[in-house]
Amino acid sequence: MRIDLHTHSTASDGTDTPAELVRKAAAAGLDVVALTDHDTVAGHAEARAALPAGLTLVTGAELSCRWRPREGSAADAEPVSMHMLAYLFDPQEPELARERELVRDDRVPRAQAMVRRLRDLGVQVTWEQVARIAGDGAVGRPHVAAAMVELGVVPSVSDAFTTEWLADGGRAHVAKHELDPFEAIRLVKAAGGVTVFAHPQARKRGVCVPESAIAELAAAGLDGLEVDHMDHDEATRDRLRSLAAEHALLTTGSSDYHGSRKTCVLGEHTTDPEIYGEIVRRATGAFPVPGAGG
Repeated sequence: MRIDLHTHSTASDGTDTPAELVRKAAAAGLDVVALTDHDTVAGHAEARAALPAGLTLVTGAELSCRWRPREGSAADAEPVSMHMLAYLFDPQEPELARERELVRDDRVPRAQAMVRRLRDLGVQVTWEQVARIAGDGAVGRPHVAAAMVELGVVPSVSDAFTTEWLADGGRAHVAKHELDPFEAIRLVKAAGGVTVFAHPQARKRGVCVPESAIAELAAAGLDGLEVDHMDHDEATRDRLRSLAAEHALLTTGSSDYHGSRKTCVLGEHTTDPEIYGEIVRRATGAFPVPGAGG
């Protein structure tokens, strides 16, 4: 089985519609694909309706979180943005749905503020341009970055995610509403879901949480770490596997596919079938959806 547990569609910052994404996943030889758009489940219905025969859909979301040092632990560390993959939770569970809505509602004013900062820095980006790129998706930094690429300010979306521009602490960065990761774990578990810390050591994106935080999150009920990811080199993957073993965490692999917005391809990294089976076993909020040839 080939299993990719981290992808994005036009429901957030990907370039493929949910229907296109599942068709491409089947064409890429995947057996299982998870749709994990940022802070939204808006693409699930379309993906489910278009699901080809032979492909199983895992419903999920990538939740925006911010880790802050807890009393008596890494007290000198700075707060750090992080992402939490949530799988097979009940999308109707009211408390988790309310938190997702709070994050989504903050996206437009945040993106507009980043546009203003860029203009103050001499970049002639407009909100209309960013809104056009985002379309019906949940607008975010990748859409602002794509506008910068259109203007020739940076050569690629990833080149905009530096401290010169949009990375955490960057000149045009604007903070957003983010869940406390310990609360995110609690909410997802209450909704019957499973949590995996996304790309936990993707240092090219900015500062990462300290290893002590991974131990604390594991103690709070975190299920796993996303280890095999394009932003982790081999040494980083080895270290994350050691941490996962130390704290009894599952290890996953995923593409973090965004369509043409990133260079990664579907199935570039995959999850072991036994790990996938354990994720499904732990989930009680939803079940994987087998394709019927939509």
